[in-house]
Amino acid sequence: MARYTTFRFTLDPTVEQRAVLVRHVGASRFAYNECLRMVEAAQSARRKDATVVVPRTGYDLIKRFAVWKASEDAGRVFHVAPSGEATKQVTGLAWRDEVYQQVFEEAAVDLGRALKAWWDSQKSDATTTVGFPRRRRRRGQADAFRVRNQFPKSGRPAIRLGDLRPRTVRLPRIGVVGVREDTRRLRRMVEKGRARIVQATVTLKRTRWTVALTVEAADLHPERRVRPDVARQPWIGIDVGLSAYAVAATADATEVARVDAWPRALEKAQPRLRRRHRAVTRKQKGSARRRRAVAQLSKEYRKVRAVRDQFLHDVSNELVQTHDKLVIEKLGYAGMRRTHPHLNRAVHDASWSRFATLLEYKLDWRGGRLLVADQYFPSSKTCSGCKAVRDVGGVAVRTYVCRACGLVIDRDLNAAANLAGWAELHESAEAWLRDPHAEGPVTNARGRERAGRSLGSGETVPEEAGTRRWPRGG
Repeated sequence: MARYTTFRFTLDPTVEQRAVLVRHVGASRFAYNECLRMVEAAQSARRKDATVVVPRTGYDLIKRFAVWKASEDAGRVFHVAPSGEATKQVTGLAWRDEVYQQVFEEAAVDLGRALKAWWDSQKSDATTTVGFPRRRRRRGQADAFRVRNQFPKSGRPAIRLGDLRPRTVRLPRIGVVGVREDTRRLRRMVEKGRARIVQATVTLKRTRWTVALTVEAADLHPERRVRPDVARQPWIGIDVGLSAYAVAATADATEVARVDAWPRALEKAQPRLRRRHRAVTRKQKGSARRRRAVAQLSKEYRKVRAVRDQFLHDVSNELVQTHDKLVIEKLGYAGMRRTHPHLNRAVHDASWSRFATLLEYKLDWRGGRLLVADQYFPSSKTCSGCKAVRDVGGVAVRTYVCRACGLVIDRDLNAAANLAGWAELHESAEAWLRDPHAEGPVTNARGRERAGRSLGSGETVPEEAGTRRWPRGG
């Protein structure tokens, strides 16, 4: 068992099962908010007393919530006798036995991860900014809960597929729930011992229930992994764009794959989306009709996402099954939106980041390699023949014409060939640590900048102890 993947199915619960699922979703949200209240109360008390311990990990929060849910603060009942005498009975959280207890624990674990991310962002060397966790709301967010699988020594696992009929999944405390998709592939993997279900995440988005089964699976069969002669295989550069979605080529500008047509699902769905958006704005806020209109709008967006994901999976599968060493380019989406605002919708619809993610984990499963070229590498401006750099014009120019060597080549094919050449230069670990322009080690130039007198003609800077000075201009 060496890799993790997720199988997502759409649930088809009965009316009674929907009520139980809603109860578990509410319990997860309640536990998360209550644990957050404990953290905030501990932080306020610590400002007055430094000895107060603030829970920051999921394990600490699980222990505190377990104590709290059986305490008087969680629930109590007063009984009044006919004589007027009142007695107090501590009940704790009265409905805690109606849900699976792991729901509380996983909610505390989620808050622990959020607190760790916020705490790490407060450090001086943090590169990202993360806000303090906020309370989960009942509306406006995707409701979900998570349960872990149990593997008893005698008996079957708590989460399993195909109990009563093939298209079913059994969840603890909920029972056998029908699913709409075929579960044959995952069932065969589990039966043959090539996979085991680790956990299940049930999500409610508008009116659709889905379950995501996290699976710990075995490595791919050796015949489906990289070829033995992977070291002798050439690097394949992949240039993505809007005219042709993807063009793959070797360093000598030999085209190996081209994907011209892509679905443009968001663009084609605009007439339907406009009607759905207008229907939402015409309904009164907070009304049942507005909620139904929002659900119909969400359904249209789900269709767009499904079409896009299917296309990206098809293209990425074809590339990783035929090539073991790929290189792509890191694109600056924010800069592209500022430079070409009229292409914002098309750039969003292309989903190049999602495409890169699919290539990365699929190549990792197969044992291949994926390199990401620098964002500022001029792949489209560099001639793949003589390496001369020139501005070729806007995105409407689809042919690259080199004024130095006279090469005339397709612009996307030229960029893909340059990416493959970049990968060949950076293939070894020693090359990654060196600056290809200066032919020397990469140093922090800004950290060495300081004021001083200008050098005269023919004058050089004396070398510092233990530091090698590279001549200006490389």
